[in-house]
Amino acid sequence: MSATMQKYIDEAEQALLHTYNRYQVVFEKGDGVYLYDLDGKKYLDFVSGIAVFALGYNNKEYNDALKAQIDKIIHTSNYYYNLPAVEAAKKLKEISGMDRVFFTNSGAEAVEGAIKTARKYAYLKDGRTDHEIIAMNHSFHGRTMGALSVTGNPHYREAFEPMIGNIRFADLNDFESVEAQVTDRTCAIIFETVQGEGGIYPAAEEFMQKVRKLCDERDILMILDEIQCGMGRTGEMFAWQRYGIKPDVMTSAKALGCGVPVGAFLMTEKVAARSLAAGDHGTTYGGNPLACAAICKVVELFEKQDVLANVRETGAYLGERLDQLAEEFDCVKARRGVGLLQGLVFDRPVGDMIRKAMDKGLVLINAGADIIRFVPSLIITKENVDEMIVILRESLKETCSL
Repeated sequence: MSATMQKYIDEAEQALLHTYNRYQVVFEKGDGVYLYDLDGKKYLDFVSGIAVFALGYNNKEYNDALKAQIDKIIHTSNYYYNLPAVEAAKKLKEISGMDRVFFTNSGAEAVEGAIKTARKYAYLKDGRTDHEIIAMNHSFHGRTMGALSVTGNPHYREAFEPMIGNIRFADLNDFESVEAQVTDRTCAIIFETVQGEGGIYPAAEEFMQKVRKLCDERDILMILDEIQCGMGRTGEMFAWQRYGIKPDVMTSAKALGCGVPVGAFLMTEKVAARSLAAGDHGTTYGGNPLACAAICKVVELFEKQDVLANVRETGAYLGERLDQLAEEFDCVKARRGVGLLQGLVFDRPVGDMIRKAMDKGLVLINAGADIIRFVPSLIITKENVDEMIVILRESLKETCSL
């Protein structure tokens, strides 16, 4: 590492709140599926900003769209209409089949809005304020107080108790555990269509359909968190579209803006007509022209570049190559995932493996202590997968047994 890069790292440690244990690298620029640090070293990126940069770095059409919007107007507030927000909402309705959109600045904020929607929907039915939400163990929905309250990992919550209350937890893909938590006060069931931080666990089709039927019978809102697994990552625009069901409310962020901080929660017309009204929710920056211009261009480029087809083909190939690696190394216990959201489960912590890979020019991330998560840009090729496997194999040889 150069003295210049070390200097920036040291300055960051003196200036930034230490809520992240960062890797010892300062990235300066990106191009395609590669990152470059301050010393000019090249890295193959299989993290993509934690499933954000779906279109890769330095996409000229995307960059030009943002530059053009900056030259027009960046922000007006939600007291007024703006054209990019209208266009972005139309595009999101088209690709999701949902009816109403609320733009936020992040995924956690989208979850907050979804929770408020469910509470208001139930309140308007019976006037009670003691409604309950069922969430899943091992889930992750964000770090704000509401999102944290439905995050199924006690370690994340314990220092910040009490949470918002009236949250019950069940197990993903165990319908009986969900059913056991339902009461006459249940207003929503929330879960990730594919659990990300919790270990790369896709929801099973039978589970999804049973939860949907339960929600229909009891007038409970089904909320699906598509923040990480949505926007094409599983080979469908949204992961729930594989299951023949539709949520009442869904959340989106990460790849929605491909780098510009933006999120959204969407709902059906039925829910919109019976939940949040003027004054119930708001955000100063949410849906500003710059963020929504990013959404418009992202959706356009997904279609133009046929990103979903690439995810299906390259995602299947990634799964095959990871399965081969799992056969080769005794330390690998399993491979899980769908599309370009994959994980290798190890019999030990993966921190050293990730650091070894970083030294060799490959950027990876974990999902829990013992899982390496693979969430590359959705434009990667089979050649990029092969390149990644070569580096990862060398890293595992230094940390695991064959």
